[in-house]
Amino acid sequence: MPKSMTGFGRSRLENDAFTQTWEVRGINSRFLDLKWRLPLFLRCRETQLEKVVREYATRGRIEIHLHFQSPRPEIQHISLNRPVALAMFDQLAALAAERGASFSPDVNRLLSVSALWQEDLDEPDPALVAALSEGLRAALADFSESRAKEGQCLAKDIVARLGSMDAWCADLARLAPGVKQERTDALLARIRTAMDKAGAEVSEDRLLQETAILADRLDVSEELTRLAEHLKRLRRLLADGGEMGKKLDFLIQETFREINTCGNKAQSMDISRLVVDFKAELEKCREQAQNIE
Repeated sequence: MPKSMTGFGRSRLENDAFTQTWEVRGINSRFLDLKWRLPLFLRCRETQLEKVVREYATRGRIEIHLHFQSPRPEIQHISLNRPVALAMFDQLAALAAERGASFSPDVNRLLSVSALWQEDLDEPDPALVAALSEGLRAALADFSESRAKEGQCLAKDIVARLGSMDAWCADLARLAPGVKQERTDALLARIRTAMDKAGAEVSEDRLLQETAILADRLDVSEELTRLAEHLKRLRRLLADGGEMGKKLDFLIQETFREINTCGNKAQSMDISRLVVDFKAELEKCREQAQNIE
């Protein structure tokens, strides 16, 4: 099943020791681009957590946010920067002594000085990391389900547009021979008229050569064959599932090339209108495919 690169997932797991809430948001990107918002104590585990993310996604710009709360002081990984606090008190005591003022420090005021409080950078407990990894997996599973639902909608839209393009391919195959014959007959008539006015003899071999060259230039049968095959392959890719975004983008690019050639070769107003409609619909397919993983 196709998966969109756009989605949202969330999980909340709670126990006696802590509460973890993960939020995962994704948008389209050519490669896997992870943006983390984690507590400082978990930053050293980003590589380990990235392996978990790669189990669920291969492309996209994914933002991952962890809200971590714990009633236990030993799990909070917060400590007072004692050297800085003592240095501040020493400086205030020296200033008070110079001015002959009494100095009685209020330790409670340290609670409001955010610069004195820091998260420890020690290695987190492996059991805690394992529990957080499970919470991340739960959020990624929700994220993956969201992407699968949107991917299915994108695939249905593309398949519907491919149906329109199949019909236009049939119309091109029907109109192209008539255009080639009409242009060939018109060329023969112009050559004969010009030769008659000049009083020159018309060489049938030369006429056959010129008409053969023109017929070859106007022939779009090979392009139509490749065009039909590209549309079939697009359908197969959407049906097979898995990672397909880059393949879809490449096939759509090749389809653009073939329909452009058809429009350039078969110079007809009716065919030009079909080609314009075909390219407009194909561009919509390209926009949808750019959101598929």
